[in-house]
Amino acid sequence: MDAEDIHQSVLLEESLRLLQPENGGLLVDATLGMGGHSEGLLDASSKVSVIGIDQDTEALEIAKKRLSRFGERISFSQSNFSEIVEVVRDAQQGSPDGIIADLGVSSLQLDSETRGFSFRFDSPLDMRMDAASGAETVAEMLARIEQEELANIIYRFGEERASRRIAKWIVEKRTSGTPIATTFELAELVRRAVRTNPKDKIHPATRTFQALRIAVNGELDILEKFISDSVDLLKTNGILAIITFHSLEDRIVKHAFQYLAGRCICPPRIPQCVCGTVKRVEILTRKPIVAGLAEQDKNPRSRSAKLRACRKLER
Repeated sequence: MDAEDIHQSVLLEESLRLLQPENGGLLVDATLGMGGHSEGLLDASSKVSVIGIDQDTEALEIAKKRLSRFGERISFSQSNFSEIVEVVRDAQQGSPDGIIADLGVSSLQLDSETRGFSFRFDSPLDMRMDAASGAETVAEMLARIEQEELANIIYRFGEERASRRIAKWIVEKRTSGTPIATTFELAELVRRAVRTNPKDKIHPATRTFQALRIAVNGELDILEKFISDSVDLLKTNGILAIITFHSLEDRIVKHAFQYLAGRCICPPRIPQCVCGTVKRVEILTRKPIVAGLAEQDKNPRSRSAKLRACRKLER
């Protein structure tokens, strides 16, 4: 499979402007995917080296072929981005000058007809970022989870107002002896459970699929720690750039950056700050950077992308 035929890196030029790879140095691509951002970083200067991290075996193999022309300037680690501290330490290349994370589901995963990320294909409900991990699949989660917990997941991670009805229908189907096992089954159940608006541009199952994917991979649980760890790892004046694709991720990144920039998070009525915030970074993006119309037309998946970045300050 040719990575360039199926993958367009979102907000690539904007990311490069923030990370300034033309200055050289060590950069970490914490969500390597099929290597688009890393390729841009490595092409910018012969003095750039990259550590690429991804937990998806198939994506790593594609990225290795795509980036093979850069030789020893690129190294690879099959890990979750939450393990960035261990990966950088084991690489023994010193502190990075920049770190980038693209938190979106890759084109490879969305376009897979077997991994269950998309309801465009009838496939088993898997949705694990690392399909070889042995971790619980979405189908397995739906076969054992309590109704209230499931409703909370769909509401919290998918911001789906019909979460309680969807959860009720899923559990009722399971109780009848026919648990949901495929993408088409889940999409059709949600379509019937949700009172759709004819003006809606997205499929009624989109938010539920998003919520279940986030839950089974623990995506939001590890994001705050990843941000803190990344700032700890960076050299002084190093840049952390993060691309998000939905409001929950963006909110976490925004608030984490604000806290690291010294903004107190104590309740307003407390007479004295007790949260212990210290100004460790300068926020480089007052508002998130979004894709221009040309990129949105070329790559529809970029329409929901938001890029935020910060610079580590000297302590």
